[in-house]
Amino acid sequence: MVQGLIIGFSIAAPVGPIGILCIQRTLLRGRKNGLVSGLGAATADAVYGSIAGFGLTFISDAILSVQFWIRLLGGIFLCYLGIRAVFSKPKEQVKGASEGNLVKDFSSTFLLAITNPIAIVYFAAIFSALAGAAITNYTTSGLFVTGVFLGSLLWWVILSGSTGFFIHKFDVRKLRYANIISGITIIAFGVYFLLSLTNIL
Repeated sequence: MVQGLIIGFSIAAPVGPIGILCIQRTLLRGRKNGLVSGLGAATADAVYGSIAGFGLTFISDAILSVQFWIRLLGGIFLCYLGIRAVFSKPKEQVKGASEGNLVKDFSSTFLLAITNPIAIVYFAAIFSALAGAAITNYTTSGLFVTGVFLGSLLWWVILSGSTGFFIHKFDVRKLRYANIISGITIIAFGVYFLLSLTNIL
């Protein structure tokens, strides 16, 4: 389980597009929205962890065989989220969590994480390391997957919690700037992922 915790935390910790989304949503709507956004990413990490931990090589092979289309979808989705962030107006948004926006926050980061090229490459290395190993102890595999999920979730708790301390310092004008900066950064990640497609053609 410790191995899973380390893997889950290490893949979540680098502040990429999902981290920026988590920060933005925490500032706009509160810690709960930021944490739920991170929960979506942690769930996606657990899915990849399950494939690695239970030795489901036929699934990993299928994922890697269509990684071009997965990266394409992820890049386009990033650009979409970035554009939305740039043109959103904080004064029109309602602070605080609601069932509707919590579901959207979770599903959007889950989709983004499940199509994240970095995660695909990272777990592909795990697939290779575990390839050929017979998975006979399902308890150990289950603990590994649980560790991946909890390690990833731990990072999102830390990020959303620490960001939450600065909420009161952001008025509408500062939130607008935060939207623009985070949106442009997310778009940049999306463009980068799209350009990286030329490496696997």
